[in-house]
Amino acid sequence: MTAQTLLRTPWFAPHQVISWQAAVTLSFLGKVEVLETYDDEVRSPSVVIRAPAVVRLKRHPGTRKRGVKFSRTNVFVRDGFRCQYCGVELPAGELTYDHVVPRVQGGKTTWENIVAACRGCNAKKRGRTPEGAGMTLLRRPAKPKWLPAAPIVTLGEPRIPAAWAHYCAAN
Repeated sequence: MTAQTLLRTPWFAPHQVISWQAAVTLSFLGKVEVLETYDDEVRSPSVVIRAPAVVRLKRHPGTRKRGVKFSRTNVFVRDGFRCQYCGVELPAGELTYDHVVPRVQGGKTTWENIVAACRGCNAKKRGRTPEGAGMTLLRRPAKPKWLPAAPIVTLGEPRIPAAWAHYCAAN
């Protein structure tokens, strides 16, 4: 079973996608309420339960002062799912991220050096700087202070699980 679980805040806003194993653990610890389940069963010698599909935290998850986490998906959200060289908007599965200063030239994987790029522009730029490749950036990359709410983005499966449909804006 490779099902994932949608974790929601106490006020039902989407919070994060977690493994079904983590959801079962949180449920047994009394930290979440199970809202929806999959048909798959999780069995132990003494207990049989259905795998959780959607769970809700019983308490506020707390606030973190660490800022926006760097991830491929968050780079795409920051850049509006738009190639920062040609401006074409694409789904997450068709985007790559590009090192503005290439790693071969000492560039780091940081907010300030990574942009969303289409495959064509990434291939055209190769191991060069945008100036060296004759390309211009639409916007210089920077670490965001916050990100707008975005739909749940997966790089592989384009549709959300049916069990999540009542808890998400679009299917």
